[in-house]
Amino acid sequence: MSSKIIEPGQIEASATTPPFVLLPPKDVFARRAEGLASLAAGHPLAAYLNLIARVSAAQDELLANPPELPDLDQPALVTALKHQMPPLAVDSLLQESHWQTVLDVWLTRFSKQNPDLPAPVTQALAQLQEASHQQRLDWAKDLTGGRFSDLPGAVVPFLGAALQLTWTLWLDQVPAQNIREQEDQTVCPCCGSLPVAGVIHQRQPADGARYLLCSLCATQWHYVRLKCSHCLGTRGLEYLHFEDSPYGIRAEACPECRTCLKQLYLEHAPNADAVAADLASLDLDMSLAEQGFHRRAPSLLLAPGGDGNHNREA
Repeated sequence: MSSKIIEPGQIEASATTPPFVLLPPKDVFARRAEGLASLAAGHPLAAYLNLIARVSAAQDELLANPPELPDLDQPALVTALKHQMPPLAVDSLLQESHWQTVLDVWLTRFSKQNPDLPAPVTQALAQLQEASHQQRLDWAKDLTGGRFSDLPGAVVPFLGAALQLTWTLWLDQVPAQNIREQEDQTVCPCCGSLPVAGVIHQRQPADGARYLLCSLCATQWHYVRLKCSHCLGTRGLEYLHFEDSPYGIRAEACPECRTCLKQLYLEHAPNADAVAADLASLDLDMSLAEQGFHRRAPSLLLAPGGDGNHNREA
């Protein structure tokens, strides 16, 4: 790889106190689809980026016209917030069948909207459509729990998209104003999932502040800069990127735990989507891996996987 990795200068954070939580805008998936389609032009992974752009467009369509879902248990939400626990805890809500309803509707609409998909994609969609309730649950647990070797890699973007869509829909039932900052906030305060990236904002009320972006529900929560989002270390952090990268992405690499997390600097790419920029900059992941750094949380739209043919008891 001919590009050189360099360390950028630091950017001073705003003196004002930013809000702790930023919920995703209603057009979060539409923006992502647009960003992916734009980044795909001339990209070595153009076919994949264009496919995920279609996936994101289908997420947007269903977010605007969702299937009917029963309300969540409001007393349980209130109790979780009272005890500073994620109200949409993924481990608990996966046991509910509602997300599988969204999955079925999403798969049907996506297939109808995209009749020209290549054979490997249609096979993956069919595998997910035909899987039993228990098999889907097992795969969803594997994906959200990081057990990627137990998950068929081909179904990941479509299962991940349906899970993202469901949790984003559920955010409407969460009183975000009741979510309070905690001392150690390395996972999403809404659902307990890992961050897929960080976002350095450039506009008020969060100008200069770093937020972590949830890999599942797209919530952003404030997390101080110059602090590892995994081990909380503050010494020797490196901020690395390719000097000719057009994506506004830099990776925070921690020498203590050897993890890395990409950061999207909106001052360099004001209209960028962090998930789209992350997927378009996989060459940076490869370079970091060669240096011994590993991602804590792969994107739910591109996760490593095995053949997924492990037998489990229902």
